[in-house]
Amino acid sequence: MIFIPTLLISMFITIALIPIFKGLAVRVNVMDIPNDRKVHSYPMPKCGGIAMALGGLAPIFFWVPMTEFVSAVLIGSGIIVLFGLIDDVINLEWKIKLSGQCAAALVVILYGGVKIKCLGMLLPDNVFLPDWFAIPFTLIAIVGVTNAINFSDGLDGLAGGISLLSFICIGCLAYCSANIVIALLSIAVVGAILGFLRFNTYPAVLFMGDAGSQLLGFLAVTLSLALTQGNTSFTPLLPLIFLGFPVLDTLTVMFERVVGGRSPFVADKNHFHHKLIRLGLYHKEAVLVIYIVQAFLVTFAFVFRFHQEWFLLIFYIIFSTGILSGFFVAKKRGWKFKRYDFVDKVIKGRLRILKEKNILIKVSSRLVEVGVPSLLLFTCFLPSNMPIYFSFFSMALLGLLLVTLCIKKEWMGTVLRLILYPLIPIVIYWGEADMVVWMNDKLVVPYNFSFGFLFFFVILTLKFTRRRNGFKSTPMDFLILFIALVVPNFPDKQIQSYHMGLMAAKLIVFFFSYEVLIGELRVKLNRLGLITILALLVISVRGIL
Repeated sequence: MIFIPTLLISMFITIALIPIFKGLAVRVNVMDIPNDRKVHSYPMPKCGGIAMALGGLAPIFFWVPMTEFVSAVLIGSGIIVLFGLIDDVINLEWKIKLSGQCAAALVVILYGGVKIKCLGMLLPDNVFLPDWFAIPFTLIAIVGVTNAINFSDGLDGLAGGISLLSFICIGCLAYCSANIVIALLSIAVVGAILGFLRFNTYPAVLFMGDAGSQLLGFLAVTLSLALTQGNTSFTPLLPLIFLGFPVLDTLTVMFERVVGGRSPFVADKNHFHHKLIRLGLYHKEAVLVIYIVQAFLVTFAFVFRFHQEWFLLIFYIIFSTGILSGFFVAKKRGWKFKRYDFVDKVIKGRLRILKEKNILIKVSSRLVEVGVPSLLLFTCFLPSNMPIYFSFFSMALLGLLLVTLCIKKEWMGTVLRLILYPLIPIVIYWGEADMVVWMNDKLVVPYNFSFGFLFFFVILTLKFTRRRNGFKSTPMDFLILFIALVVPNFPDKQIQSYHMGLMAAKLIVFFFSYEVLIGELRVKLNRLGLITILALLVISVRGIL
């Protein structure tokens, strides 16, 4: 149960801090100014990194024991964020930035004990690397991945989405190996990224800046090395798989710059995402393609986590060769992504007609408006025992909602989120861990199926809505689907025990659905508020009785 509060705390702190830092960034002119190598057309605040750092690292102080490794990660992260913030403000020279990254890496290497000592079967008889080689090798790896994630931050939501998938993989691997410290660290970062992506998916309203992108790269490589180089049965080459795409992108770009007679550290528009756009993909399509590739690598790494190192190395070489060959052939032959008239005119045209006539949106939105709150109300009856302390907590939330409904209706959306976000995970957890006896298999199957049924109509509502403000369809939808559908089905008994995967899927469906619903209803939230009051009454009465 500790994982869900960690996720929620980091996400909510990040969401709460971003508007504050956004206003501050505008006032002190910490802005990303457009130029010929950037895709955005107007200045953007570079403040997401500090919000993610505070949001992601805050839960660590609640539950994670302060071992030398954890202290080293926090100190190293602080150094990365400090240098990143200075760079976001005054644009540091690359040598100074590199020195800060090296300092952070040396902290986790020398103080935290993170070293690449083992390469598995790549070396004869599993020989361990001596420190005189392992330390500089680890230093290069940490600094390299830190910059790889930093360099991949070129499109809205790109670096955040890639990192999110990587941290999900790290968290699942750590959970399977009972490494609770790394699991909690990873989940905290996942929550921070989810909070940030709310503001950064296309079209973004702010960027994470170097402070954020470097922090994500630093934490991803540090946690993955600590996990796979420790006392574990995982192959030590796993980080190469789920961090290999941004690394391949960075190495390719730097090689092209050197061959062209330029400095490898001078920014340009030759990254993989730039090449996808030149092939004719739209902004969101390029991001989605990279998400799919990264999701494939993450899933591959988890499935083959126990396989021999030579197998993973050969796969990565084949994968990298395929990516590079594809871009090379496409550039040489001048390929462009074709948009067929059948798709644009027939399918999209008919969908456009349906949208203009408001046929589907009327049906889907009404089903969502009635179905989602009703499903939550039903879920409140599933725990066999409701703790008395949660009953009193629900009464307090009930009072807050009643006051808002009577006095400040314009605050209803914010108050509903404050109530529903802690309420939903607790009710789902107790309902799965200690379900009432009358909920037999004949009822459980349609109950679980109803989440998928409602989620379909939530997506339909999102696609056909006519509103301009609120929650919108973005490439983040793919990340939501990946977490909700793929992660619960990872072939591991520990993930499937206690229905952890199913609980995560239900949690995400509820959160996503309520965001769409609140945005769709705009200010007409009275009925949603009344059903929430009824749910809180059920919890309060059941706890007392």
